[in-house]
Amino acid sequence: MTQEILNLSQIEKTFNKGTINQNQVLKGIDLAVNEGDFITIIGGNGAGKSTLLNSIAGNFLPDTGHISIEGNDVTKLKEHQRAAMVGRVFQDPRMGTASRMTVGENMSMAYRRGQKRTLRKGNTQKERTYFKEQLAQLGLGLENRIDSEIGLLSGGQRQAITLLMATLKKPAILLLDEHTAALDPKTAKVVLDLTNQRIQNEGLTTLMITHNMKDALNYGNRLIMLDYGKVVVDIKGDEKARLSVNDVMNLFQTATKDGQLKDEMLLGS
Repeated sequence: MTQEILNLSQIEKTFNKGTINQNQVLKGIDLAVNEGDFITIIGGNGAGKSTLLNSIAGNFLPDTGHISIEGNDVTKLKEHQRAAMVGRVFQDPRMGTASRMTVGENMSMAYRRGQKRTLRKGNTQKERTYFKEQLAQLGLGLENRIDSEIGLLSGGQRQAITLLMATLKKPAILLLDEHTAALDPKTAKVVLDLTNQRIQNEGLTTLMITHNMKDALNYGNRLIMLDYGKVVVDIKGDEKARLSVNDVMNLFQTATKDGQLKDEMLLGS
């Protein structure tokens, strides 16, 4: 029987309550994610995509509803209390790493995520060997840069390492927040293929936000569309595999409130 890894029930979030800037971003989100699901998430600007991932990661607590990870209620747990369960890669390659620290030192921090902090700096020989083995799997020669400051690497190299860091200790859920959007198309394709390889090899349960409809179709076994804080489309398995970009465009125009496709959602179509 397939295990449910993540469950969101009636999640709502409003920012700036009681002011003229009040904005309800999540409106009764219900979402069940099974082990091994690779879900691509699309939607226009302001649809609530990043806010959804933030709610899962614990960046803020929802106003109402419940969140469970691997059957554990984490609704009231803050971000650091969920750190061992959630891996995340952001859009900006500079986020999630310390620029002035070496590749190995950054990986060591990720490897100890969720553990009690100590004053020990650097890597043990056993850790270095393991990190170099993991870096070699990326096929980018980064195992030879383990002592380089991570801030000296290219955006694509840094994002590949950030992905590796997020999954060194297998998380219950991996969150990818447009993690290739800041890269050029060629580098983005390399990082996406590395991402897919890592997800499949490690059996990672993943949610990935993308503005690229072709990527939303080419990757993952399930596609979710958000609009104004609600899930308006949820397609999986063979039904998703049969979809074309035009099908998704038509779904978007039919299911969303304003029916307007944003230019960035047509990239790669």
